[in-house]
Amino acid sequence: MPHSVLSRSPSPNQSNTLEVGNSGIYEPPACSRGDFCMELDEYFGDSTTDMLADLSLDESEHKFRASYLADRHRALDTFLGWNDDEQVDFVKVLLYRMRHKQHGQIDTFLKPILQRDFIAHLPDRLAIYILSFLDARSLRMSEAVSLSWKRVIAQGALWRKLIERNISTDAVWKGIVEKRGWSKFFFISKDVTQRLVLQEAGCDISSFDCKKNFSDSIELQHNFYRDFFPRIFNDIKALRDNWKNGRRTLSKIQCNSEPSRGVYCLQYDDEKIVSGLRDHTIKIWRRSDLQCAMVLRGHTGSVLCLQYDDKVIISGSSDTTVRVWDVNTGETLNVLVRHVEAVLHLRFQNGIMVTCSKDRSIVVWDMNSPKDIVVRRVLVAHRAAVNVVDFDSKYIVSASGDRTIKVWSTDTCEYVRTLMGHRRGIACLQYHDRLVVSGSSDNSIRLWDVEMGNCLKVLEGHEQLVRCIRFDSKRIVSGAYDGKIKVWDLQTALNPRLHPEAACLLTLVEHTGRVFRLQFDEFQIVSSSHDDTILIWDFLDPTPGVSAVRDGSHQDAAVGANQQGPVFGNDDPLDNEVTDDEEVINRAIAAVGEEVAAAAEAEGIQIHFDGEIQAEAEILGDNEFDQIRQRGNGGA
Repeated sequence: MPHSVLSRSPSPNQSNTLEVGNSGIYEPPACSRGDFCMELDEYFGDSTTDMLADLSLDESEHKFRASYLADRHRALDTFLGWNDDEQVDFVKVLLYRMRHKQHGQIDTFLKPILQRDFIAHLPDRLAIYILSFLDARSLRMSEAVSLSWKRVIAQGALWRKLIERNISTDAVWKGIVEKRGWSKFFFISKDVTQRLVLQEAGCDISSFDCKKNFSDSIELQHNFYRDFFPRIFNDIKALRDNWKNGRRTLSKIQCNSEPSRGVYCLQYDDEKIVSGLRDHTIKIWRRSDLQCAMVLRGHTGSVLCLQYDDKVIISGSSDTTVRVWDVNTGETLNVLVRHVEAVLHLRFQNGIMVTCSKDRSIVVWDMNSPKDIVVRRVLVAHRAAVNVVDFDSKYIVSASGDRTIKVWSTDTCEYVRTLMGHRRGIACLQYHDRLVVSGSSDNSIRLWDVEMGNCLKVLEGHEQLVRCIRFDSKRIVSGAYDGKIKVWDLQTALNPRLHPEAACLLTLVEHTGRVFRLQFDEFQIVSSSHDDTILIWDFLDPTPGVSAVRDGSHQDAAVGANQQGPVFGNDDPLDNEVTDDEEVINRAIAAVGEEVAAAAEAEGIQIHFDGEIQAEAEILGDNEFDQIRQRGNGGA
């Protein structure tokens, strides 16, 4: 057998028998931190005298007087009767009374006690437990201390356990391992680990005797997982750089929903993308080949909002209904009728659903089962369409065309406060951990503290209405009617000392129409648009040479296929959709003549109205159109 650092004989204090578990080569018995500390004290507590004797530092007693030895014995008995703090205090008093030469003598025999190799002297179980708390840098440095330390690290499979700990606690680590197909190497039994590592090493499994070559097997596994760590770490570093520089691979789903074009909402996971379309359908797309796997039909109006979990899809439509579907079969399980106008947004979690509508109301529902969903409370306070809601166990947060964000108690459904600051109607928001981020037809994004009710920062950069927004612990991603998706750094945005412009990292331009909805995670952005497409921006495996516009100068350069940016012309389907509300507005505009149109143009408002979505007129709110009419009539 070739020489191996793992074939060394254990030290006298170490057991010759290794405890082998199901999840790896060596599994130390579980013990609490308290049990471990007691055992450590017990192990080292009585060994100091022996160690000093081994180091020839324990003075022979024959040189001392008998009377001193008797006094020392009595003093030691008294000393041992004190607690730890009292013993330390007594030694401090003694040290203050001693001469400098005596301090030097004490230092001589203290150094080897304090600097001894405790890992080499501890039983394997305790040594592995201690080293299991190290991070990657410290673990690599510990391997270089001695062959004994490296043996302990290998026998404890500490590199594998470190990676598994990161996978369990960090979504990026977990995602990298899953997307690279490396999950098979982790959280597996001892036998499977041995077989996979031997295969990766090119060994003939049939002729390799793991019991006979036990040390070699351990070392192979140790080296395999130690080298695995930088592979994952380098992927994470590259991912961070790709987000920073806009390097990505772009995939497109063409929804082909003619003649009613537009994808108004979406949600995705690793297996599928669920989208709500203007053609009244919900389409489910496979992530593997981006082909349509299922079409759900039942709504008689545009599907404006949806959310799904592992059991149901719940959707809201301009037909005023909320439908509940079986996520696996597509069967309609329930139809909820409570709103009297278009259902613009909905959210559900933990047995509660909140919906909002163009009818200016918010409905809170109790979800006992997919077929048993009942109204708990109807909230009415907004003066225009309620375009979006979000909630957690503490607050329900709603935003409206009346320019306000209202906060309600989730438990009692009572009104709490109003957040005011946007100059025009609010189209989108997200709420999480007391932070609210909202987007408006005033083209701005605002960050709010929901507890204090104050605006923390205003971000500007979009040239038209901000239609959708999402954030996580690192980034804010927004989409707008200007066809652009912007990526903002959240921590920069929250820093009061930094200028808001510094927060914008990237501008992504590929959609040729208004961006209606987006979702993102650490690896990708998935967005949908009025251009009838769903785009998947993959930052993990970018196409070489492709990058995005770096913001700062707010230049309007486009990226990729759409070199001239989005084009909005008279063929916008929103202009061709006539509803009763649109006719009312058109009659009002005709009554006041060209002055109203001029006033609207001066305000930067495109006068469209689509009764099936919260287009400009709805998001602005009725009050803003009243003001335009007044200005057109020469009013204040």
